[in-house]
Amino acid sequence: MDYYQIIAERFQDTIESIAMSVDQLAAPIAQSSELITQVLLQDGKIFCCGNGPDAALCQLFCHCLLSGLEHERPALPAFNLSADSAILSGTTGSDDRAQLYARQIRALGQENDLLLLIDSGPGSSDLPIALEAARERGMLTVALITSENGDLASLLNAGDPCIQIQAPSRSKHIELHTMALQSLYQLIELSLFGDYNQET
Repeated sequence: MDYYQIIAERFQDTIESIAMSVDQLAAPIAQSSELITQVLLQDGKIFCCGNGPDAALCQLFCHCLLSGLEHERPALPAFNLSADSAILSGTTGSDDRAQLYARQIRALGQENDLLLLIDSGPGSSDLPIALEAARERGMLTVALITSENGDLASLLNAGDPCIQIQAPSRSKHIELHTMALQSLYQLIELSLFGDYNQET
């Protein structure tokens, strides 16, 4: 079996997917970065939530904001909401798995904080409930979703930035979501701390 050829085709396919997505994604990524930057400038906090591999993407984005990747700078307040169902331990009635993120948002979120929803799958029942909880707290919202997430997209307000990925498979969605998050982080850091590459 020619592993090199398999790897090369995978890399080439990813490069083509990224290149073909730039025109579609550039504007919503820029809009999202501007909104998140304004929240941070007004001492707001960023909360992220997603399930499965999307929880890992949330962790990546929060790490970038908190610690940075390449440059020493002040930490930015970002929280990856826990996907640990132990949070619901001891609850009864309708307060089930679907309330996992909503409970945390109601406990921690404040007016003018921001919730970043990440969903690379066909849709999760807990994310619309998290969105509603964020609205109850007066929080702003950014969504990083796929073209299959029509239900979640329809719940967003007209002014809510929505980065909506079109790709043939979930693995491609995740690859493009990762690129979008890295671009989002880069623009936020550039807006807040300037261009590190610019000569002084």
